[in-house]
Amino acid sequence: MLKNLKEHLFTHPRRGLWDSVPMAFAWRYICHSIMVFMSIIGEGIPAPTLHDRIISMVPIIPLIAKYNYHIWLFCYVPIAAWFWMRNRNRFVEFLFAGGIVSLLRGFCIFLTNLGPVNGRDINAGKSFSELVQGWIQIINPFSALTTDAVHMYLTKDLFFSGHTASTFLLLLYTWKYKSMRIVALVGHVIVVSTVFLSHLHYSIDVVGGWAVSFVVFIAAEKFFQRYRSTPPTANPTSA
Repeated sequence: MLKNLKEHLFTHPRRGLWDSVPMAFAWRYICHSIMVFMSIIGEGIPAPTLHDRIISMVPIIPLIAKYNYHIWLFCYVPIAAWFWMRNRNRFVEFLFAGGIVSLLRGFCIFLTNLGPVNGRDINAGKSFSELVQGWIQIINPFSALTTDAVHMYLTKDLFFSGHTASTFLLLLYTWKYKSMRIVALVGHVIVVSTVFLSHLHYSIDVVGGWAVSFVVFIAAEKFFQRYRSTPPTANPTSA
């Protein structure tokens, strides 16, 4: 049973780079790291806080604000793992598309120097070397989960919302599976609710997350549809 599971998850017949699970995970991690770095370099620059009609009417819940990252992980990772078990090829496509979303998010954050929603610009004036140390802590999965580095060093990674974009992209990819769709939809609603209840993002960041994820999903679908329809190149060594 374990052997069959390993073959399904890792050694399923592949057509090349775009079918490699390790490569897809590496791509996703590299894109995430680049996105965090592009976000970090703007943290030391003072930025204005904007008025938000919805946020101004929603109370902040400190407990949710403290654990919003962990809530996101709980609503994202188990469903993604389930998706991997259900459809390995589609899961690989999901990882590559997620990497594109991360790169676009980093680029947008770099262009839009928005101040923290709560108005406390705690990183303004920090040195580049100190911010780089924060970046290292954030891209290290262990320190990201066991320390408060994410909340300390990422206060202006606003447009667009990564919480929203990642869980919405997962919802789009799992939509064809009814049971998975329901769980992914519930997880997405919970995550978006935490975004508002923790005052983590502006409302426009949430809308932007939906828009970018949907566009990337459509583009990825067209790309992989053409890729899957192309006959695999014959292996000259397997005569």
